[in-house]
Amino acid sequence: MRVKVSRKAHFNAAHRLYRPDWSFEKNEEVFGLCNNPNFHGHNYELIVSVTGKIDPETGFVIDMKVLKDLIKTEIEDSLDHKNLNIEIEEFKTVNPTAENIAVFIWNKLRPFIAASNDLEVVLYETPRNFVTYTGPEA
Repeated sequence: MRVKVSRKAHFNAAHRLYRPDWSFEKNEEVFGLCNNPNFHGHNYELIVSVTGKIDPETGFVIDMKVLKDLIKTEIEDSLDHKNLNIEIEEFKTVNPTAENIAVFIWNKLRPFIAASNDLEVVLYETPRNFVTYTGPEA
């Protein structure tokens, strides 16, 4: 029996979607308002889920306090109130789209989750726009 447990979190961050190798006009055409040279912000909502077998000794798939603390130290503390393009090394060369941020979060958390468990990251950029990442294809 495999069970999925989830923890919600949030962080606020600014970013700009653009490609430095494109003209301003091309960036404007593709990224629209998200190409604002002065950046713009989002109140990101994050759901991290771990799926695995219930430990017969504890009754947990993962201790939710451990998951809470992991999300706080690895994600919230590093991304909250940051300009992603400027302050996060990975996004100096990778466009900080919701898709790329979700992959970044998954990669930060995966080393801390038991290999026998699945990890899923759902990132809401707005209440209506969200992405889900479950890891690279096998």
